[in-house]
Amino acid sequence: MHSYVHSVFLDEQKCTGCTTCLRHCPTEAIRIRNGKAEINEARCIDCGECIRVCPHKAKKAVCNKLDAMDRFRYKIALPAPTLYGQFDNLDDVDYVLTGLKRLGFDEVFEVSKAAELVSAYTRLYLNTEGVKKPVISSACPAVTRLIALRFPSLKDNLLRMLPPMEIAAGLAREKAEREHPELKPEEIGVCFISPCPAKASYVKNGFASYKSRVDVVVSISDLYFQLINSMSHTEQPETLSDSGMIGIGWSSSGGEATALFNDSYLAADGIDNVIHVLDQIENGNIPPLEFIELNACTGGCVGGVLTMQNPYIAKSRLQILRRYLPVSQNLLPTSEQYIPEGYFFNDDPEYQPISQLSSSMAESMRMLADIQALRGRLPGLDCGSCGAPTCRAFAEDVVKGTAKESDCILTMRDTLRAYLESQKEDGHDGA
Repeated sequence: MHSYVHSVFLDEQKCTGCTTCLRHCPTEAIRIRNGKAEINEARCIDCGECIRVCPHKAKKAVCNKLDAMDRFRYKIALPAPTLYGQFDNLDDVDYVLTGLKRLGFDEVFEVSKAAELVSAYTRLYLNTEGVKKPVISSACPAVTRLIALRFPSLKDNLLRMLPPMEIAAGLAREKAEREHPELKPEEIGVCFISPCPAKASYVKNGFASYKSRVDVVVSISDLYFQLINSMSHTEQPETLSDSGMIGIGWSSSGGEATALFNDSYLAADGIDNVIHVLDQIENGNIPPLEFIELNACTGGCVGGVLTMQNPYIAKSRLQILRRYLPVSQNLLPTSEQYIPEGYFFNDDPEYQPISQLSSSMAESMRMLADIQALRGRLPGLDCGSCGAPTCRAFAEDVVKGTAKESDCILTMRDTLRAYLESQKEDGHDGA
């Protein structure tokens, strides 16, 4: 099992140990120890929820800076469709694409174009005999990691196709190598402009045995002001856009699912809602469906923590942009009835049992009994004062030896009260 490289980090100097992140982390990856938050890397899915809710900006996402592309002779930008929703009064995405080229990129390849191809091939995938239903989208890296950590029984339901970012990277590289035979493969650099830290982690770690073809990930927020300045100097943009309503629609929740032209789907966004849906699928408490689209960020990618604009404003802007576009500019030939090999990933995500107490079954059963016994003695308020998100999590920490029972303030209060009462009864009233 290789070490997972994360993109979400803690700035200890800004952390006050306020427990806000503790209460909102969907995988209970955060503890408060010695007045500071600590992130359990084995549990973190880089969803960015702690970044979103931290009142002190103590959580941050670490991506590349734009100058990381300087080492490449030929530079390709992959703008996520969410980028188009960040600008007010934008009536033509070619202004954004031309602005990227003015920033120093030699080529711009839209992720929304790749999204239209993925949608077309997904329609074929759903009609393939033997595919396990409901098929769960693999486009959100935070969701696929969540399934690997907490819902391994659903890994066979994952859509076995690479996300649009990877398809775009592969197609862009092939195009550059074909048009510029003088370039060596290592001289071509691909930069993804990302709305969320989970995609930056995906590039660092790959997916199962697949290694990402993206070289650099720059956040939308880091690039935003440079791009606005570049766009303001563009009087007549180049004609560069090659995607339609379907591709840009992927930026919002439901965009991927509706592009399948299949009414038997569910689209959920927000990490808590995603976990609820996955629980229902695992327990069989959901109607028969063909496809399920899940986005960790509220509203979809427009709600990513590395964006600049309110997700609802961004979604509204994108809807206006889509009005004047064709449905898709990347339809498959009617004769094409197979999915190219390059669109698939071959290995399942590796199951990492984060809830496993011990490698020994007997030891795990003993520890579980101790956790249940301690849980029964705790107040059950899930107040977070002990530094754990719930009393159950605190009991597990105590049994594992990473916390002490005396860390529970309410338990200590009752112990102290009982002690004082006993002192009074013995005549030691403190007078």
